Amino acid sequence: MTNITYDLEERTAKFGEDIIEFCKSIKLNQITKPVINQLVRSGTSVGANYMEANGASSKKDFRNKIFICKKEVQETKHWLRMVVKADIRYQKNCKKIWLEAQELTLIFGKIVSSLR
Repeated sequence: MTNITYDLEERTAKFGEDIIEFCKSIKLNQITKPVINQLVRSGTSVGANYMEANGASSKKDFRNKIFICKKEVQETKHWLRMVVKADIRYQKNCKKIWLEAQELTLIFGKIVSSLR
């Protein structure tokens, strides 16, 4: 059995990088341009907010920032769905990123609920 270390800071950074690489592959048009913009904003902010959470000044501040991470990753799932609606050819790539977003949603949700 392999031991895998999960570093959430690295994982959220990689998530943002994957969003950027994916968005670079999308053909720009009147519909996809604003969707890509929103997807990049929400997808890359997950890691930034997680970094802020790690520097939180209190438990309450940490919980609030983690909750923001959860909200941003949920928003990212929405924009991934909109990409597929704009162009079905991106469905396979969106699904892969969406699954990671779903896992991050569950992780952040668990962190938030454990801090109540």
